[in-house]
Amino acid sequence: MALPLTPHRTGRLVVVQSPKRKRCGRCRRGPLSLLMLEEGAPRCLDCADLGHLVFLPRGDTALTRRAREESTLSAVVVRFNRRKSRYERQGVLVEEAALARAETRCLADAEARRRRRARDARRRAVEDERFTAAFAAEINRLFPGCPAGRARAIAAHASVRGSGRVGRSAAGRALTGKAVVSAVVAGVRHADTPYDQLLASGVPRQEARHRIAPAVERVLRAWQETEAEVVADAG
Repeated sequence: MALPLTPHRTGRLVVVQSPKRKRCGRCRRGPLSLLMLEEGAPRCLDCADLGHLVFLPRGDTALTRRAREESTLSAVVVRFNRRKSRYERQGVLVEEAALARAETRCLADAEARRRRRARDARRRAVEDERFTAAFAAEINRLFPGCPAGRARAIAAHASVRGSGRVGRSAAGRALTGKAVVSAVVAGVRHADTPYDQLLASGVPRQEARHRIAPAVERVLRAWQETEAEVVADAG
C-alpha cells in the first residue's frame, strides 16, 4: 500500500517516519525508518541529500526552534496516524553542528534561569521575613501578653508562602484584625488544647472545636492582658 500524500508545508522539507519496511526507490537500500517521497516514490535520506542531518525528537520547543535557526538545512519529520487519518509531527532533522550550538544556547539560558530563580528565592525570603515580623508585631499589639516566641511561631506558620493559610490571604497580607485573630486562635487551638487528639480519636471537627472553645478563650483573655495588668490584678 502506498504511503498517504504528505501534508504541504510551504518552504519546508518533509520527511516521513514510516513503520513499514520500505526500500529506497533509487538505491534499494532499506528497510527505511525515515524517508522522503519524491513523486510518490520513497527515497532514503542519502539519496535525498539529507543523510548528513540528525534527528531531534519533539518535546523541547526552545531547543527545536534554535536548532532550526542555527541549521542552514532542516526538515520536519512526520508520521501518519491511521486512527486519526492525519500526519503528526515527530521532530526535525537538523545539521549536527547546528544542534550542538542550539544546545549550548539552551544551556546558557538554563544557567541564567537558575540564577534568576536563586535571586527570586532570596528576594521572596526577605519579603517573607519582613512580613512574618510584621505579622508577629501585630499579634503582640492585639495580644500584648502573648510570649514573643509564640507570636513569632504563629506568624511564621500562618504566613508560609503557598500554604493557603490565613496569613497568605488578602486579609492576612493586609494585617486585618480578623485575619490576625484567626491565626492566633488556630495556633492556640493546636498547641494549647487537646484539639488534635480529639480529631485523631474520631471526634467531628465542629464538635471538637466546641469542646475546646473555653480553653481557647482563656488563653486569648490571658494574652490580651499586659504584664502590668497582670501584676495589678495579683496585687
